[in-house]
Amino acid sequence: MNVFKFTLLILLTTFLMGSSFAVVKIGLPYSSPLLLAALRFTLAGFIMAMIVILLRRPHPNTKGDWIKMLIIGTFQTAGVMGCIFLSLRTITASESSILTFTNPLLVVVFGTIFSQTRYKLYQWIGVLLGLVGVIITMGAQLEFKIGILFGILSAIFWAISTLLAKKWGAIFDTWVLSAYQMLFGGLLLLLGSFTLEKPFFIISGNSLFILLWLSIMSSIVQFAVWYYLLQKSDPGKTSAFLFLAPFFGVLSGWALLGEKIYTSLLIGGLFIIIGIYLVNGQFQKENKLVKKALE
Repeated sequence: MNVFKFTLLILLTTFLMGSSFAVVKIGLPYSSPLLLAALRFTLAGFIMAMIVILLRRPHPNTKGDWIKMLIIGTFQTAGVMGCIFLSLRTITASESSILTFTNPLLVVVFGTIFSQTRYKLYQWIGVLLGLVGVIITMGAQLEFKIGILFGILSAIFWAISTLLAKKWGAIFDTWVLSAYQMLFGGLLLLLGSFTLEKPFFIISGNSLFILLWLSIMSSIVQFAVWYYLLQKSDPGKTSAFLFLAPFFGVLSGWALLGEKIYTSLLIGGLFIIIGIYLVNGQFQKENKLVKKALE
């Protein structure tokens, strides 16, 4: 793949990842958070499921494999996205994106604890820098907001789903796994919406546009481009560019929502970005299965 094409696609997918936080924030006045997340991923998962069925991509043959796919969807879509949408009720899109994208740092910690995986010194330096960045970013706040907890939980769930996908991902077709983990996660979010909140969705041109953007552009197109890059280029090199996602999260929060960019946010975000870069620099070269894990 030539440099121009790679650059264009990496900017597109990381922009869609990061800007989705601001788009969700814009959509919250029209919908309760869990219901908006549920509609987004149920719709996206259903569309992708229809595509993989029509393309006759290989589906799981055993009940156990379907259960594994459900578990990944529980953590990746229901857990991660549910927490992101809930976090945006009380913290900014910039803060939520920064907290969520600390997940590669947690992968190193959890991988060491639960999988006895060995990581290089510079990756641990990246974890330390990322932790310092979170403290700087959030330490400037005078009060604790529940959204901070949800933002941290979204990163934790993402790290867990990454390790699960690393462990089980080889047995699934990448596109089938992506489709059904979104669909299963979306259905779980729908259940959560009707049990944990008072669901509402105001139908209007704006709300429908936001829902379609989140479902098609920020889910299907984003995942499709990301998977394409992982398959057609070096996975380690590609994953190192994940640091652009929180950058676009902060930038879109400022451009679309008028969020103030504080010095603490810039300094803390810089530490986190450097940490993510160090952690991902060689992370996927050591195990090709991880290319299915970062989604």
